[in-house]
Amino acid sequence: MKTPQNRIILASQSPRRAALLREAGIPFEGVSPRFDEPSTENWQGSPAELAESFSYYKAASLAEDYPDRIILGADTVVALDNRIYGKPRDAADARRILSDLLGTTQDVITGVTLLHPATGRRMIRHDVTKVTMRLMTPDELDAYIAGGDWEGKAGAYGIQDTGDQFVTRVKGSWSNVVGLPIELVREMLGEFSGFGAQGSG
Repeated sequence: MKTPQNRIILASQSPRRAALLREAGIPFEGVSPRFDEPSTENWQGSPAELAESFSYYKAASLAEDYPDRIILGADTVVALDNRIYGKPRDAADARRILSDLLGTTQDVITGVTLLHPATGRRMIRHDVTKVTMRLMTPDELDAYIAGGDWEGKAGAYGIQDTGDQFVTRVKGSWSNVVGLPIELVREMLGEFSGFGAQGSG
């Protein structure tokens, strides 16, 4: 049985990321990162670079507290024609985002960072999943906004919630769309330190 010292530190309080790690049998401890995501409006790089950068800053914000642990940071964005869509500010912003994304195929990108502060080791990668959404009727959009499932989700939808009724195709990692590409995380942990996280089934 893994001791607490063997558990990675997940720099997130996202229940979705926590659930994915638990389902994958990867031992972890969730801790809120001390990183407030800035506006992406003036970002000059690619969406993937932004997701990787934010994932690193989340992990690095906990480095002093957990120098001898492997810290996992992740950040998810949605991109359409290189335009970045993060978490909506409010219902009106969610409506704006969905109005842009509905009826399109967009990229869901999650940046993933592994950091071991004591040795300075770090690994930063990202995964991309293509998601195709159908159009919503005005009544469907109103009901979805009123339901609040857009809150706290990049692109204003959660495929694991009612948002999946508007998704017609997912090409790539499903867990990436939820918020953490487990396949990539396993690969990175295996390469990073021989952590060797084993699945639960």
